[in-house]
Amino acid sequence: IEREIHAAPHVSEKLIQLFRNKSEFTFLATVQQKPSTSGVILSIRELEHSYFELESSGLRDEIRYHYIHNGKPRTEALPYRMADGRWHKVALSVSASHLLLHVDCNRIYERVIDPPDTNLPPGINLWLGQRNQKHGLFKGIIQDGKIIFMPNGYLTQCPNLNRTCPTCSDFLSLVQGIMDLQELLAKMTAKLNYAETRLSQLENCHCEKTCQVSGLLYRDQDSWVDGDHCRNCTCKSGAVECRRMSCPPLNCSPDSLPVHIAGQCCKVCRPKCIYGGKVLAEGQRILTKSCRECRGGVLVKITEMCPPLNCSEKDHILPENQCCRVCRGHNFCAEGPKCGENSECKNWNTKATCECKSGYISVQGDSAYCEDIDECAAKMHYCHANTVCVNLPGLYRCDCVPGYIRVDDFSCTEHDECGSGQHNCDENAICTNTVQGHSCTCKPGYVGNGTICR
Repeated sequence: IEREIHAAPHVSEKLIQLFRNKSEFTFLATVQQKPSTSGVILSIRELEHSYFELESSGLRDEIRYHYIHNGKPRTEALPYRMADGRWHKVALSVSASHLLLHVDCNRIYERVIDPPDTNLPPGINLWLGQRNQKHGLFKGIIQDGKIIFMPNGYLTQCPNLNRTCPTCSDFLSLVQGIMDLQELLAKMTAKLNYAETRLSQLENCHCEKTCQVSGLLYRDQDSWVDGDHCRNCTCKSGAVECRRMSCPPLNCSPDSLPVHIAGQCCKVCRPKCIYGGKVLAEGQRILTKSCRECRGGVLVKITEMCPPLNCSEKDHILPENQCCRVCRGHNFCAEGPKCGENSECKNWNTKATCECKSGYISVQGDSAYCEDIDECAAKMHYCHANTVCVNLPGLYRCDCVPGYIRVDDFSCTEHDECGSGQHNCDENAICTNTVQGHSCTCKPGYVGNGTICR
């Protein structure tokens, strides 16, 4: 008699991958075997070698487990009469060198064996109810056949059985984990000792960090004035730190006005001029019968050659405090004033002024020099609950607190890591969303910290 019931090649290939480097597996089946007959329930076989074979002998009333250890065949004979024509649940569990046999959810045998080889070679076949086409033919019914790769796999068939102590494979994994940690500790100790030696050598060496700015080299703790931006700067450990210059308050006399002097950051008091009820500051001009400029509190006549204009006379305008006319729409910013790095020049009809950029405030009252507004400290922001205000140059940002995700630029909502799948829970654990995070709890029948459940 010949028959051929085996798995397709792709199933056998998948089985090879599942067995690879595994030390724990369980075979489950529900069988009804004709009395006084012998046959193979399941066989994983390559040519003449059975890497896993479960056989029931009704002639000797025993269950046999055939396997390979270090390339040599082994057989474990377990006396039990299963060929009696009745239905039986059978579960054979192997955990490293530990073998456990359950029949009808009763523990029948437990013994120590040689660890089986689980790195299966290519070309193996998975046979059901026979060893090959002609031999080991099972006479009866086999159903619910399964191979499970997990500790205490018999619980799948008999969930009411109590889980015992950790399996042999669990214990070996723990021992291996401890050995790996000891090896890692030894390596880290050696690296730390080496690092301490290097640090001790560096502590005895003075390595000065310098700063290079605009082609000039400054030593550590050197200070200088950045006149272009009106800042006091210092070199600190290779990094340049600058702060705006603080101008002292001016109490000018009644006959003087605070004015900017070229090359200086702070205003100074200079005598003012008065002509026809109009007040002029130092350097300002007025056109009477001739051009006059305020110098030292006196209007001094000056000779100024005005350039020809290429616009009609109706478009001629006289800028404030100037003597020469210009065309309407003239670019006053091209001639001055000088604005700081955080301000920008604005053209008007008859003059140009400096205005602070968005997010900055005037330092000296005329917006030529501006400093950043700390919207966070001044409560001038729109960050909602569950966000943190972060001040930036000229603006601010609303960052989400941990456990929340952004809704828009100003608000955040709680992040459901469990629902989105963005969690680190084991596949055999239950994920529970919490405030600012989530928790992992192993499912019933599993133990661990939730990230790893066995």
